[in-house]
Amino acid sequence: MPEGPELHLASLFVNRMCGGVVFTGPVQKSEVSKNPEVSFSCPAYTIIATSRGKEVRLTLTPQKSDSAQGRCRRGKTGQVNQVQAMDIVFRFGMSGFFRFTTEAELPKHSHLRFYTNEKPCRVLSFVDTRRFGSWQPNGTWQPNRGPCIMFEYLSYRENVLSHLSDRAFDRPVCEVLLNQKYFNGIGNYLRAEILFRLNIPPFVKARTVLEGLQTHLSDEDRKSVVKEEVTDTEVKEEVTDTEVKEEVTDREISDRAAVKEDESETPDLLRLCHTVPLEVIKLGGKGYDPEKMDYTDFKSWLQCYYVEGMKSVRDHNGRTMWFKGDPGPMAPKDAKTKMIVKKEDDHDYKGGKKVKKARSESTMKPKYIKETVQEKEVPQRRAGRRK
Repeated sequence: MPEGPELHLASLFVNRMCGGVVFTGPVQKSEVSKNPEVSFSCPAYTIIATSRGKEVRLTLTPQKSDSAQGRCRRGKTGQVNQVQAMDIVFRFGMSGFFRFTTEAELPKHSHLRFYTNEKPCRVLSFVDTRRFGSWQPNGTWQPNRGPCIMFEYLSYRENVLSHLSDRAFDRPVCEVLLNQKYFNGIGNYLRAEILFRLNIPPFVKARTVLEGLQTHLSDEDRKSVVKEEVTDTEVKEEVTDTEVKEEVTDREISDRAAVKEDESETPDLLRLCHTVPLEVIKLGGKGYDPEKMDYTDFKSWLQCYYVEGMKSVRDHNGRTMWFKGDPGPMAPKDAKTKMIVKKEDDHDYKGGKKVKKARSESTMKPKYIKETVQEKEVPQRRAGRRK
């Protein structure tokens, strides 16, 4: 599932590919998508993307310099309406991403399409194979989501520490990290990597882990924060090739100034929730590359999530949690942990015909080793008729 870093990289991808490109005509939706129609049509417009946590916003702006600006369209009632800029807010679900292709190479699962004003025509597509993603025309950031863990660090930190009395923090820390009200941008692989680095058992009470952090942020850290945080109103109207960079943006520079890392000091949970996602962003296209789909560097970066020797267990919400060591006292009862083991190599390097062997435990290639934490004894019914 795409998480905060992937959505930010998606916004950089859109800006890099669409910078200086003029789009035209109506926005088209696939017939199979159940998401709303986007009622936007303009002779010439541009697209700028920005991200916040697990959301991406595309801003469609009629081109000011073109003579087409000011042209009108006629509504269903016959009334003439001037084309206005529109924000479309995307949530990627399980498999959403953007692609920029020729019209002939349109992806199979392209569910929302923006066409360029050129020949041959190119198309920016929102691709979503599993169709859990969504978009909202004239949308805004969801109000029930907290500040972005990556680009609104102080606001996010204060939001968490000022609400520790909330019942949400009675839950295990691994489950609270997926609560977008407080950790907007954290997902399954990030929570595993963060807790693993701090050696925190996933199933301990979140409040217990976070209580000691209330006064942890020093005055020096606060002074190092750039005074003007990135807000929705600070997005530039025009994006040039020199302004859009894949790996280093103004917001990333702002982030690096936001928290001055002290190497002698062990980072706390809230800080790692901020810095670990930035590591993925620094991988650049290797973490989000819809053109090449190369995730080699990302897999090498992972230390815990789906890594050999690590354990996994389903949390109370049915999500798989990867960890090492003891899961903690709040682990689900009767949970079965799994451990990834390396597959044995059974290639025949001697040549010649292979002899068929009986399939047994010694010759099978197990993917997991299951360990039962606790099992209930199920009482058996007595045979016989009811009276």
